[in-house]
Amino acid sequence: MAREADRKKFVELAEKRVTRAIKDIKLIGNLSNKSNYSYTKSDTDKIHRALKKAIDEMKTRFESSGASAEDIFKL
Repeated sequence: MAREADRKKFVELAEKRVTRAIKDIKLIGNLSNKSNYSYTKSDTDKIHRALKKAIDEMKTRFESSGASAEDIFKL
């Protein structure tokens, strides 16, 4: 019974967090509007690398069931 409760909580949190992450990624995409923002190719490369690194780390954690340190993104 406890495993079913664990599964239910996982599904609930995963749906909320993945939905929020997708929304936030779309908001980052809104920064591409050159009429509102000024940025360089280097800036966009840093954003892409930071997001890819976070995805890779998340994937590794699921594969190894381990935790990692929290990263803060800065341009």
